[in-house]
Amino acid sequence: MEKRRMDKLGVEASLLGFGCMRFPVTAEGKIDEPLAEKMIDKAIAAGVNYFDTAYPYHGRESEPFVGRVLGKYDRNSFYLATKLPCWKIEKLEDVDAVFQEQLERLQTDYIDFYLVHGLNKERFDMMVNIGGIKRLEELKAEGRIKYLGFSFHDKYEVFEEILCYRDWDFCQIQLNYMDVNEQAGMKGYRLTEERQVPLIVMEPVKGGSLAVFADDITEKFHALDPNASIASFALRWVGSLPNVKVILSGMSDMAQVEDNLKTFAEFKPLSAEEHQVVEEVAALINSRVKSGCTGCRYCMPCPAGVDIPGNFRVWNTYHMYQKYSMVKNSWERGIGEEKQAKNCVKCGKCEAACPQKLHIREDLVKVQEDMEKKEFTL
Repeated sequence: MEKRRMDKLGVEASLLGFGCMRFPVTAEGKIDEPLAEKMIDKAIAAGVNYFDTAYPYHGRESEPFVGRVLGKYDRNSFYLATKLPCWKIEKLEDVDAVFQEQLERLQTDYIDFYLVHGLNKERFDMMVNIGGIKRLEELKAEGRIKYLGFSFHDKYEVFEEILCYRDWDFCQIQLNYMDVNEQAGMKGYRLTEERQVPLIVMEPVKGGSLAVFADDITEKFHALDPNASIASFALRWVGSLPNVKVILSGMSDMAQVEDNLKTFAEFKPLSAEEHQVVEEVAALINSRVKSGCTGCRYCMPCPAGVDIPGNFRVWNTYHMYQKYSMVKNSWERGIGEEKQAKNCVKCGKCEAACPQKLHIREDLVKVQEDMEKKEFTL
């Protein structure tokens, strides 16, 4: 198993980290505990030593389950990561209350890697203002937290502000070859290198969207290695970045565990040829964008209640990845009947306000047609 050393912390972690957000589930939606336990056991036997969970995962059942399974093993043989759900924090005392609850749920006396969960500008400012960051530093000084970091979901400027606020032990961002300009992105990666902050990466396969493609893209990857999974190229792209110390994979079945173990057992960074193909694939996916909507929302609110930017975002994603399954929840529930494009009354108010001068009314008709047709069902 490939290991990466975090020199700053004196820690050597497996490059493959087990993300505990997407365990297999039963028909009732509960964690399939016998199967999930076998998956964890197999990963540990192969050398995986980093396990990442969080307070809300699996309807708050992930932490207790992970605690029970890892309780079989020597506590010094693995690194346990979980996160402070700062959306539950209203006052300073809540930090201690939630942290203590997590220790009990995980059946441990300390957390190795503790993150402030899903930081954005609003949550970060709140945590600073109530003294929450300072309290976490005190918990670290007491030995109840070994290493203090944060996970992030906002724009780069906010990432820079947070990363430079203090000397973080590590941080966690979303990064893959399609998200190089999203959120912290590659600019954020370079900042972690500059500041020598070890980086944990989540969503390396973009929620599975970089694991299965239509034939045109699949053929490009199979031409490089017909025996390698499509997902392995996305994982190796992330692992080719030297300051990435752990790559989290939320594995949902034993086949994914086995494939990932194969990728990381004798890890190889991408070759120049493979990098070129990945760049070609990213360019091809981006070329399928249908709308130039930037999400500025000058067109909103729509008099008819249509979520114009939301419709275009779903439309673009659907065509980029050619998979209805990737946008099903966003289209059917997130936007829903009342905000879908079909409700447009063609008043033209949106087009008058659009700084991109998009043909919004015409495009909304195409959105509805495409989403109802479901041409791409992969």
